[in-house]
Amino acid sequence: GAMSVDSITDLSDNASKLLEALQLSHPHELDPRRGRGTKKMLSLNPITWQVPRIVDRCCTHLETHGLQTVGIFRVGSSKKRVQQLREEFDRGLDVFLDEHQSVHDVAALLKEFLRDMPDSLIPRELYGAFLSTATMEGRAQLDTLQLLLFLLPPCHSDTLLRLLRFLGEVAQHAERSWDADGREIPGNKMTVSNLATVFGPNILQKEKPGEKDAGALNFEDSAAIILVLQRLIEHHHSLFMVSPEMQCDVLRRLFQTDPDVIEYLLRRK
Repeated sequence: GAMSVDSITDLSDNASKLLEALQLSHPHELDPRRGRGTKKMLSLNPITWQVPRIVDRCCTHLETHGLQTVGIFRVGSSKKRVQQLREEFDRGLDVFLDEHQSVHDVAALLKEFLRDMPDSLIPRELYGAFLSTATMEGRAQLDTLQLLLFLLPPCHSDTLLRLLRFLGEVAQHAERSWDADGREIPGNKMTVSNLATVFGPNILQKEKPGEKDAGALNFEDSAAIILVLQRLIEHHHSLFMVSPEMQCDVLRRLFQTDPDVIEYLLRRK
């Protein structure tokens, strides 16, 4: 039935429902010219954590066993063991990574998977838009990055957030520290800048790996990729949050353009 505009403000504490509306399965679904119907409503499924098993397992393993490993992501690995692990994941096996797995093998597997995704973690059609934020500063840069993140398909968004949380954790252990007994704990030496240098080309790709000129980035693009990923790592906590003001603004606009979506969200309250 009909509802007053005022009733929309009741949803201010339900950020996940707004994210559900924002993160349609693809940006083209936001096209107001598309007809209303079952197909559109089916894209508004309840939120689930859409992260590939291989990414989550690798991150969890490295968080447990690799945070104090010096040079993680830069020390060589066994190509044979990495290939074996990848084949097991590719076959859909429930691969269990434990303390017996080499940290460097798992780190290499994670990088390789991200590099070889059919579409890069940040989709290639958004490559130029993300890189353009490198010339921005302060709040304008972060606001633009946040809006671009809202355009990512749910699986890409969830996986990127999982990766950024992990990289932030790695960076927190870059410097040496001391335990409660005064014993030194070595740092892994992987600062935010170092991590952005390693992972940037794997998640921000202009061309598919193997295509002509895919590896021929100019200096300006390489520097921009590193800077953009640095900002994403440093500010991932806030970039993936939707402010109450934006929630209300989007919900009011949805009420005017797509009241069926509002009704759906309210039913799930």
